[in-house]
Order: sequence, then structure tokens, then C-alpha cells
Amino acid sequence: MPDKNRRAGIIYLKVDGEVFDAKGNFTYNLGNPKREGIPGADRVHGYMEKVQVPFIEGEITDSQTLDLGRLQNITDATVTLELSTGQTVILKEAWYSADGDGNTEEGNIQVRFEGMSADKV
Repeated sequence: MPDKNRRAGIIYLKVDGEVFDAKGNFTYNLGNPKREGIPGADRVHGYMEKVQVPFIEGEITDSQTLDLGRLQNITDATVTLELSTGQTVILKEAWYSADGDGNTEEGNIQVRFEGMSADKV
């Protein structure tokens, strides 16, 4: 059971159950509509909603066993990000959408997965 006072720290990234070496800061979006105001000449007339693509992105650490080509070819996967709070972000029907750039100084690989839907449980 997670400590009720812990808000950040240790995380786990999994793609179809396979654990990747998550590094540092990850960002996620559940894909709920984004609202933007509609300004008029006289007042605000209301708002419009725009669809957002749910995603999970951050960096992983490269290794001898990491196959970047296989990672870039991931489609229709379930991606989970287990948070320090005990909650998990679940991205469904997800695909790899980053460029696949690696960094030799610290062995970083930028990853971004986008999907059809996401939940935080």
C-alpha cells in the first residue's frame, strides 16, 4: 500500500506487461475534451470543445536488450504508467509515436505512446 503522503517519485512503465526502465519525468493526458472560450465583440459567447489524443510520454534508459526498432513498431498495445500515488494510467489501443531519438550521454530514449482511450485508476 503506498504511503498516503507520497505524491511523486518511483514510477513503472509497462507495454503489454513488459517493463521498461523509466527515467525521470513522465507526462500523461487522459484525452478528455479541451475547452476554449469563444470571444465575441460584446462578451464571451460560450466555449467550444476540441478532442485531445490521450498519451503517455517520457524517457527510458537504453540497454543491450532494448530493440528500438521493435519499440517503434508497437501498435495496438496497452501501456501502463504506475504512479507513486498507487494509481495507474492505462492507455488502450496505443501506438509508439515518438521519433525514436536516443541520447548517448545518459542513454536516454524519448518515448511517446498515443492511444484511443485512457483511464486513471
